[in-house]
Amino acid sequence: MSAKNRHGTRIALTVLACVVLSACSSMKSMTSGLSDSKVNPVNWITPYKVEIVQGNFVSREQVELLKPGMPRAQVREVLGTPLLASVFHADRWDYVFTLKRQNAEPQALKLTVFFKNDVLERFEGDAMPSETEFVSKLDSRRKLGKVPVLELSDEQLQAVEKKGATSSVAPAMPSAPAAAPSGSYPPLESPAR
Repeated sequence: MSAKNRHGTRIALTVLACVVLSACSSMKSMTSGLSDSKVNPVNWITPYKVEIVQGNFVSREQVELLKPGMPRAQVREVLGTPLLASVFHADRWDYVFTLKRQNAEPQALKLTVFFKNDVLERFEGDAMPSETEFVSKLDSRRKLGKVPVLELSDEQLQAVEKKGATSSVAPAMPSAPAAAPSGSYPPLESPAR
């Protein structure tokens, strides 16, 4: 390629690069109003975010069972194993619970239990929700319909009994287990060398 052609090619590529870059910036200014709106289809698709549950959930009912003077073992039975039990703070247990979910405000609850001579002295922390309040907050995305009754009425029981009585054919029971297919199988282990 001659020097004149190379020079022309460089100029053409430079002009092309300038046109492409200017088109990108003008495209950005055209679509900048759409990026925040619900009209933009890109906003319809959201990535899946994993729910993160960490720590020990302590309910209001469990906290109400705590009484000063309880031994450590009994506190552990009521609240479970603490999330934090430090060597440097042997007389303090921390129960921390965090829940991070998509489209919901993160929840963080903390309860600290203090001991003196292996006996519960006091406890402090956040106002804990009851178990029913906590469960109702968990699954707010889908609402189930009416739960069906899982009992048979007297008429339905009689109908089932009649159907069983009229059926005289008993299910066939196998007399013996089926024999294993005969054949040669490869060894499970390779032979020792």
